[in-house]
This record gives sequence, structure tokens and C-alpha cells, in this order.
Amino acid sequence: MSGLLSVVLPAYNESEVIELSIKTLCETFENANINYELVFVDDGSKDDTWKKLSDASSDSHIKAIHFSRNFGKEAAIFAGLEMSKGDCVIVMDCDLQHPPKTAVEMYRLWEQGFEVVEGVKNTRGKETIFHTIAANTFYKMMSSSAGIDMSRASDFKLLDRKAVTALLKLPERNMFFRALSSWVGFKSTQIEYDVAERAGGSSKWSTVSLVKYALKNITSFTSFPLQLVSICGVVMILICIFFAVEAIITYSQGNAKEGFTTVILLLTFASSVLMLSLGIIGYYLSKIYEEIKGRPRYIIAETRNMIDETRNI
Repeated sequence: MSGLLSVVLPAYNESEVIELSIKTLCETFENANINYELVFVDDGSKDDTWKKLSDASSDSHIKAIHFSRNFGKEAAIFAGLEMSKGDCVIVMDCDLQHPPKTAVEMYRLWEQGFEVVEGVKNTRGKETIFHTIAANTFYKMMSSSAGIDMSRASDFKLLDRKAVTALLKLPERNMFFRALSSWVGFKSTQIEYDVAERAGGSSKWSTVSLVKYALKNITSFTSFPLQLVSICGVVMILICIFFAVEAIITYSQGNAKEGFTTVILLLTFASSVLMLSLGIIGYYLSKIYEEIKGRPRYIIAETRNMIDETRNI
């Protein structure tokens, strides 16, 4: 089995690595005798990423999409999937932290009949302790709530055209590619890889943007935070029962229950739980509001080497 390989590469302010990324990927796939196309998606970059992609598009293997503004990585991934033409599609970062040689191995596994090839991290590369702890917490929460092992998950995946079609048919606007690509099923396997150093520049993910990304994907894929509201309610009931029983016993013994401080602490705790619960419910309501508005996931401003110049989804 052989066919056209599409490689989807989201890019945001990656002008420092675009040229090296194109050179490395082209050499890798040509040496492996793989028919390929590179689909770069410029997610509204502020630097000259789009200029470099436009210049590189003189090579027919290079296809490029330019968003009208920054819509986020998930939107860039799905735009690339939508516009790709390959019999199979690999999604990978354009900073070469996802090894090109592993992409070749993924393609060979697809030739053997696998329809989804998951890239799982053997090592996470250089990260701060805070980032590692936060990432592990996020993936444990997602794994337990979604029933999918995401402890070493990444966006580095190969999908057969059937899997890509199934993903694109999903109607929701807020998509979490990393989880949905596993959720759709199909014949799958895994391949380990070591996260490489960036080919240049620095990561565009700040702590705040990572937290926002985590919150968005948790609420778009699972109702686990809403279940926490119910758990907090049960805990509050148990606490109230405990203090009610204690008060009755104390009163029956002829002693009035004292403890103004205890009352204040209980009221403060209960108010905090209520406000947190309302915040979680409100966040889900805002996501529902975004869904029913039905706005496009992205808007394309320009393309290079694409047949459809105006598609917006």
C-alpha cells in the first residue's frame, strides 16, 4: 500500500524555522521515496512567516494557508486536515521537535495497514518542573474522564483518509484534536519518539496560554468539571450532617453549641464552593453559547498552491 502523504504543519510566528523545516522535511521524504505534500497553516503570524511560506510555494510540494487572524492551534490543524489531499495525513509541529524520521516510520506503518498511528512521547524534552506537573495533571484528568490513556499523548499523529473524513464530519466548533483522533477509533498503533530541541526560536506558549488551552480542551471534550460540582455538593452535605449531629448531641447534654468562628468559616467555605461551582457552570454555558452561534472555526485570507482559495469552516 502506498499513496500521497500530506503533512499538516501549524505555524505561528515561526519565521526562524520555516526554511530549515521545509528543507529538512523535503529531503527526508524524498530520500525515503515518499510522494508528499507539505501543508503549512499560518495561524495569523505577526512576523514574516507568511512571506517565507509564499516564497517557498514555488515548489509544488509546498502548500500554504494564511488565516485572517490568530484562531489557535486546533483551528490550524483542522484547516490543514480539510485542505489536505493525501491518502494519509501526518500532523506535526513545524519546529522539528517532532522528528521527521519518525514521520517516515509512521508512513511505513500505514503502508502495513494501520489507519491511526499515535506518536507517544518517550521523553518530553526540556521543560520546567511547573510545566511538567501541570501537563501530567491535565493528562491524568483527561485520561480518567475520557477513558483514553493520554499520559504521553501528542498532536504528532498519522491518520488515514477515512479517519480524517470521520473527524471532519464532527459538528462541534471547539475541537480537541489530540483526544478526538483517538476517539474516532479505526485500526491503530503507537510509535515512541523523543521530543527534539527546537530548530530555532523559542516556544510561543506562555503559562497563561497553556492554562487557557487546557481549560478549553477539558471543557470541550469532557464534563468532568461539572461532576466536580456534584462532588463538592456531596462533601458540603456530609460536613453539614456532621456539624448538625454534633450540635444535637451537645445540646442534649445540656450545653449550648458555641463557635462563632466555626460558623464564619463554614459560611466562607460554602460560599467559596458555590461561587466556584457557578464559575464552572458559567464556563460551560459560555461554550454552549459559542457552539450555537455557529461561527466558523477559522477564516482563510490567502492560500498558495491550493485549488480552493476561499474555503472557511
